[in-house]
Amino acid sequence: MSVDTPEELEGLQRVGRVVAETIAAVREAAMPGVTTAELDAIAEAVFERHGARSGPILTYDYPGSICLSIDDEIVHGIPGSRVLRVGELLTIDVAAELDGFHADAATTIAIGQPSPEADRLLAAGRRALAAGIEAARPGATLRDVGAAIEASVEWDGFHVARELTGHGIGRKMHEPPTVFNWPAPFEEASQRLTDGLVFTIEPMITAGDPQFAAAADGWTIRSLDGARSTHEEHTVMVRRGGALVLTDGVA
Repeated sequence: MSVDTPEELEGLQRVGRVVAETIAAVREAAMPGVTTAELDAIAEAVFERHGARSGPILTYDYPGSICLSIDDEIVHGIPGSRVLRVGELLTIDVAAELDGFHADAATTIAIGQPSPEADRLLAAGRRALAAGIEAARPGATLRDVGAAIEASVEWDGFHVARELTGHGIGRKMHEPPTVFNWPAPFEEASQRLTDGLVFTIEPMITAGDPQFAAAADGWTIRSLDGARSTHEEHTVMVRRGGALVLTDGVA
C-alpha cells in the first residue's frame, strides 16, 4: 500500500510493534528442549493480548500462528513437535493483522552458541537486509533494492534464493509489488519507489546451492542440497531521508 494519511501510518506502526514484540518473545523462549509448537503458542498469546490476528492463518489458513523454520528450511516451516537442539538455526517469521493493517518481519537465530560458519551466515543475512533498506529511497527502483541485497550476499560468499521475494503489504498481507532480492530484469522490477510506499524487504539466502523445493507438508520450503539458510525481514515505508522500519519495535 501507499500511506496517504497519519492514521494509516499509525495503524501500520501499531501492528508493526505487535510483530516486533512477538519476535522478541519467541526469541527469548527459543532454547534447547523447547518445541516449535510451544513457541507458536507464545506468539498466539502475544497476538491475543493485543487483539491481533495471525496473518498466515487469516490469509492462507496456515497451520500455525507463525512460521518457524530450522536449518535447511528456508521459509514457511510449520510449528509442531520438533524439539530445538543446540547448534540449530531457527528462523522466526511473524506476520500479524491489527485493525485492518498488516505487518511482517523475520529473523534467524542460533540455538546456543553458533559455529563460526553459522555466525558468518547469520551476519550475512543481517547485512543483506540492511543493504536493501538503505537502497529503498524515493526515486530508486525495486531493481536497485534487489541489486544491493544480492551484492551484499555475494560479497559474503553466500547465495540468494532468487525465486523467494519480498512483497507489498498494508491492507493485505501480500500486495503488489514483488520485491526481488536480486537485480531482476523483469519490467515490474523497474518500478520507482515513491514516498509512502510500504513493502517487505526479506533476503532469504543459503550457504550452498540456492535451489529449493517444497517439502511433503506442502508449506515448508527447503534447500535441495540440505544447506543451511537464513531469512531476515522488515516491513518498511519509503520516505525521504531513508526508509522507516515499521517492525523494529521503535516506530
